[in-house]
Amino acid sequence: MILGENERVKVIGILLFEEFEELDAIGPWEVLAYWTRRFPDDGWQVTTFSQDGRPLTAAKGLVVHPAHSYATAPPLDVLIYPGGQGTRAHLRDEARLEWVREQRARVPLMTSVCTGSLVFARAGLLAGRPATTHWASLEQLRELEPTVIARPDDRFVDDGDLITAAGISAGIDMALHLVARLAGVERARAVRRGIQYDPRPSV
Repeated sequence: MILGENERVKVIGILLFEEFEELDAIGPWEVLAYWTRRFPDDGWQVTTFSQDGRPLTAAKGLVVHPAHSYATAPPLDVLIYPGGQGTRAHLRDEARLEWVREQRARVPLMTSVCTGSLVFARAGLLAGRPATTHWASLEQLRELEPTVIARPDDRFVDDGDLITAAGISAGIDMALHLVARLAGVERARAVRRGIQYDPRPSV
């Protein structure tokens, strides 16, 4: 897939916030940055953004400086909402939930990793839809949205304009699926080989 002369570069935005789970965001970033930098003719780029664009501290202490704020972020074609301890406050933040609903109205593809899907559920995005989250948060997902069709055994659930991934490392699988969906299976395989992602647990 080659970018046409009159086509704009499409943007995947990874949302960052205080106490996001590091691998929820950095795992997809590694996959998507490898793809978009090695294969720029595919016509995609990935960026990070937060509410104010200032440096923030993730759940395990990693300090990250987002590339953009809400105000400066380019229009998004895909949004990735990670999980982590920081999402707990989001569930009680009506302004944040309204922002999520606004993104649903303007962003073609919304995705989440881990407990990011709890925020989607609280915002009303998962009513009657299949979804997943971290295994320890599946019951909370059902409590937040009783009509959700929980998929506890899936690494990720693609429901068209919404994709939810299970806990933490599952974001890598979801991101590779995104590459396959947006640029083809062979491209995703090339990225997987490039980042040497071939998990074979020994424990």
